Amino acid sequence: MKKIAAILKNKEIMNRILFTVLILFIFRIGAQITVPGVNPEGLQQYLDSGSALSLMNLLGGGTLQTFSIFALGVSPYITAQIIVQLLSTDVLPALSELKRQGQYGRKKMEYATRYLTLLLGAVQAYGIIKTIESYDGVTLLLNDNWLTYVYIIIVLLAGTMLVMWLGDQISVKGIGNGISMIIFAGIVCSLPNQIAGAFTLYVSTTAGAPENLVIAGVFKFILYIVAYLLIIAFVTFIELSQRKIPVQHSGKSGGQTQGMSKASFLPIKINSAGVIPVIFASSILMVPSIIAAFIDSNSSNAKWLKIFSTSEMYDMGGWSMPWGLLIYIVLTIAFTFFYANLQINPEQIAENFQKNNSYIPGIKPGIETERYIRKVLNRVTVIGALALAIIAALPSVLTLSGVFGQNNSLVLGGTGMIIVVGVCLELNNQIDGLLAGKSFDEVVAGGGR
Repeated sequence: MKKIAAILKNKEIMNRILFTVLILFIFRIGAQITVPGVNPEGLQQYLDSGSALSLMNLLGGGTLQTFSIFALGVSPYITAQIIVQLLSTDVLPALSELKRQGQYGRKKMEYATRYLTLLLGAVQAYGIIKTIESYDGVTLLLNDNWLTYVYIIIVLLAGTMLVMWLGDQISVKGIGNGISMIIFAGIVCSLPNQIAGAFTLYVSTTAGAPENLVIAGVFKFILYIVAYLLIIAFVTFIELSQRKIPVQHSGKSGGQTQGMSKASFLPIKINSAGVIPVIFASSILMVPSIIAAFIDSNSSNAKWLKIFSTSEMYDMGGWSMPWGLLIYIVLTIAFTFFYANLQINPEQIAENFQKNNSYIPGIKPGIETERYIRKVLNRVTVIGALALAIIAALPSVLTLSGVFGQNNSLVLGGTGMIIVVGVCLELNNQIDGLLAGKSFDEVVAGGGR
């Protein structure tokens, strides 16, 4: 309560919160405006079936299910951002050079990201249209010719750029990371409907039934809520868990206090890759259906594409298994290791330690320090990768098991939960920083700490 009272008394924080709410309100209005000339009837059922486009609908804040002007959401931007970041790691010398040029280089890389967003968005928009059409999810009310597709693609691209602009406004004038907040808002908006759906399934439908069935329904609903809370607690634990490597500084005087010594450590999060590996894995699984849609509008119905579906069993010569889910889990684990080593560069950290006269007790500076940090990072990432794979695969496992019957909108866990928890923790850290008297720029630069 003291923290809430402090927030209400802080004019800067309240202004930023109100501005963020206003932008999110504008975003939700746009999310309800369907692209002119398109009838999205039946699209919700297709997305609830666990299709390859389900993650895009999640990242877009539920905008794809209504085929709104914001249907692409921030997915093209996130993909472009990841690609540019990967290419800047000594893969493309020009981008690597820009990365070393500070603020000027970051601005140039941001321009490159936005141009790539337009290209990826156009390809993605056409692939989505053809994929959904093949499943009778979307009906074009306009003439079925190339001009109609160009028109829809332009509208979707304009919507994506507007969403990115709204996100930038939140980052500058609001609170939290703008892109994350938009995704967060879309996910949170669906939670009341999900809880209401569970209440209807387990409680409302048993009204007038024998007492034992009513009690059983209430018990199932309570169990559903408890399971939800346990998953949130598990995700929060994983997001907050970290391995602290002690670090000493030879430049410090001998009079350093014990408290200051304890504060000197290198934190390595268990899940340092965040939700990026899941987005990577889902994007790769979606590529075959989009390519098939480009080649032949009817090929999206091909049975071989089911091998990439995370919520369907596929028969490979008598071996009926959820191959898509298995591929998804393997890709998630692999990308977690890859992106963790990309985010935390042991070689760069070891080099910085030498420059700052810092060292890890018992470990020689230089190559030995690099090897030690890499070994710790990989060991910690094993736990993070397995936890991330479990959380991300949980919805598909529940769908395949048929726990909720045909109502797959009630499935628990998944990427959305990771995003919601991550954004909440980030917001909490930023608000704590602002309440401590730091400027907003200092809080953002410090990662909210």
